[in-house]
This record gives sequence, C-alpha cells and structure tokens, in this order.
Amino acid sequence: MSTEPTTTEPQPKRRVLLLAVIAPVVLALDILTKVLAVADLENKPPVELFGGLVYLSLIRNSGAAFGLAEGWTVILALIAFGVVGFILWIARKLRSVGWAVGLGLVLGGALGNLVDRLFRGPGPLRGHVVDIVSVVEPYGTFFPVFNLADSAICVGGALIVLMALRQRDYDGTKIVKKSDSGTADQDKAENQA
Repeated sequence: MSTEPTTTEPQPKRRVLLLAVIAPVVLALDILTKVLAVADLENKPPVELFGGLVYLSLIRNSGAAFGLAEGWTVILALIAFGVVGFILWIARKLRSVGWAVGLGLVLGGALGNLVDRLFRGPGPLRGHVVDIVSVVEPYGTFFPVFNLADSAICVGGALIVLMALRQRDYDGTKIVKKSDSGTADQDKAENQA
C-alpha cells in the first residue's frame, strides 16, 4: 500500500462565520475576566476556591507559560501577530466545523494575550499578560498561572491536533491513502457515506 495521499471533495459550506463568532467571544470574555481580576485581586491575597484546588491570583507575566521566554515580550507579541495573520489567511478556505472551532479558540486566545502585550504596562509590545488562575498552589509552583486566553489556545490547539489525527484538513477534505492498485482504500468509502 502506498502512502501517496489523496483527498475527497471539500464540504460546500464555508465555516468562516463560526470562527468569526468564536474568536471575538473568547477575546471579550478574556478582556472582561482580566479587567475584573485587576480590579478585585490587585494587591490582595489569592482567593481560594474548591478547598484549595483552584486559586485566583493576580500575576503579571512578561514571558510565556512555565516561565519560559521571560523578558521576550516583543518577540512573543510578534509571534502572536504571525499566528493571527496565519489564521486569517487560511480562514478563506475554512470548511471544517472542528477546525473552525479550534482556530476560533486559538485566534481569540492569541488576540487576548496580544491585547495585554500591546496595551498593558510597561509599554506597547512590552506589556505583561495578566494571569489569574492557579491550580493546587496560589502562585504557580505546581502548574503555571493562566488566564482564559491561555485555556482557549490550549483547547483550540488540542482540537486542531485531534482533527489532524483524524486526517481532516481545514478545507473540509479527508486525506485517504491510495492502495497499490490506484483505488482509494476503505477510508474514502467511509468518508463518502
């Protein structure tokens, strides 16, 4: 059996509207939770929830998750611009519901953290991201403190990986393998059913 991929016809309906609804909702909720966190948690001790399973702590993060790239705020902002641009570029061919949801979550999350990097102190492209949620320990020593944008990026990324593992492409096609005789294998038949 050869590994030469073939594709089936894309789904006829575009899914850009789904992405265009999810991304701004994620962005708005992220901004709202950060504004509320700054107003209610700044200079206050962490709030314990669920018997210490979750804490609400206000942390300003100049880097990425797990303390990586601390002080690389400008580079992280430029990467976020690239992610946003790439998602907008492929959106015109978007025909998969799973990809639309995943990319919408990633886009909204990337924009949420980018807003912080652009508009929060210490200055444009150097702003620190507001992180709020800590698991098990209030200051992120067990697991990094995160925000709604980070959660959206992780869930969206996991959904995109799942779509790729299922061999579903963002344009609605399913990649199937050709057999040596040149006919598509059983996956093509299942996809057309």
